[in-house]
Amino acid sequence: MPRYLTVLPVYNESQHITSVLDQVAKYATDVLVVDDGSDDGSSELLARRDDIHVLFHPKNRGYGAALLTAFDYAIVHRYDIVVTIDCDGQHEPQRIPQFVAACHNVDIVSGSRYLQEFAGDSQAPVARRQINEQITAEVNRRLKLQLTDAFCGFKAYRAGALKRLQPTDDGYAMPLELWVQAAKQDLRIREFPVPLVYLDEQIGRAHV
Repeated sequence: MPRYLTVLPVYNESQHITSVLDQVAKYATDVLVVDDGSDDGSSELLARRDDIHVLFHPKNRGYGAALLTAFDYAIVHRYDIVVTIDCDGQHEPQRIPQFVAACHNVDIVSGSRYLQEFAGDSQAPVARRQINEQITAEVNRRLKLQLTDAFCGFKAYRAGALKRLQPTDDGYAMPLELWVQAAKQDLRIREFPVPLVYLDEQIGRAHV
């Protein structure tokens, strides 16, 4: 079994952080949370746990910056695979081992909410689905990829592949930057189906 690190970038997720981490801890031994300058009590909740590693950004720097901090940590500590999962309740932690297993002969395993339907799938807000489809189609056209979901945060990366990527965007454009660099490096990419989950409070958020 490869040695893997499960990473959660966190910014103001006090509503979900305890329940999500309780579930993640059932399926992952090594868990890293990058607290990206939270000011809603998330930091205090993280400080109470002794089953995870936590890195703090004193100020909010962005989703991409949190992932880059985690990638650097994983490389320095010689992990084989890095799994990224959001902390807002959209992703199912029980699928973490499946992502690790799926990464055995590829460089990136990317979750897709549109690759197959699951019982109980949420209905994606129309505007978000349209934006995702349009940008995913453009990414495929420009980079000659065959993605169905360019924005899902549930992923697994081979650490060796991460060493070949040098993203610079600190915000939500960073995942798109990764696709550009992955295509340039001719990395092996596989999509893995995951349920489509939108919670009520997420309808107003900027996530695609």
